[in-house]
Amino acid sequence: MLRPMSLLPAFLDLHGERAVVVGGGPVALRRARTLLDAGLRVQVIAPDRCDELAALNTDWQPRPYRSGDLRGAAVVVAATSHADVNAQVVRDARDLGLLVNDASDATRGNLRFPAVAERAGVQVAVSTGRELPMLAQALTERTRDLLPTPEQLGTWTERREAALALPEPQRQADLGALRRDIRRAVGVPA
Repeated sequence: MLRPMSLLPAFLDLHGERAVVVGGGPVALRRARTLLDAGLRVQVIAPDRCDELAALNTDWQPRPYRSGDLRGAAVVVAATSHADVNAQVVRDARDLGLLVNDASDATRGNLRFPAVAERAGVQVAVSTGRELPMLAQALTERTRDLLPTPEQLGTWTERREAALALPEPQRQADLGALRRDIRRAVGVPA
C-alpha cells in the first residue's frame, strides 16, 4: 500500500515576485498562466516557445537555461522536454532555497501545483498527495458547483460584518444562523 506523502497545504501571496519558467511548450504555458494569474512577474527561458506562450506578458529569454538564471527568483518551474535540464534546474533552485516545481516529476521539486476551483474570490485547491492529477481535476470540477456566487458571497460578508458589530449574545446567534445558512447552501448538514 502506498503511503501518501505529507505536504503542507498553503496559499502564498507572491504578488510582484519574480518567477522563472524554464521551457517553452504547453506545460510551460500552463504554469506561466498560473503564475501570472497569481500576480508574479514571469521570465521564460527557452530557445523556442509556443504561440500561446508568446502571447502572454512574460520576459522571454530566447536561449537555453544557464546556471545563475534563478538568482532573484521566488518560484521556479522546470518544464522542458529534457530530463537532464529539468534536473539541473531543480538542483540549482534547491541550492538557492527556492520554491521549485519539476513539471515532469513533481516528486523532485518542493512545490506542486494543485487543481484549483475559483469563483467570487473563493479558491479551493485539491492535491491527491500522489501523482493522480486526473483525480484532483475531477474533484475540483465537482467542487466548482458548490462555490458561492458573487451575490451570495457579498450577502454573507455583509451579514458577518453586521453580526460582528452586535453585542453578545446576539452576535453569536446571528453568526450561528449565518453558519447554518452557508452550510445548507453548500450541502453540508447544519
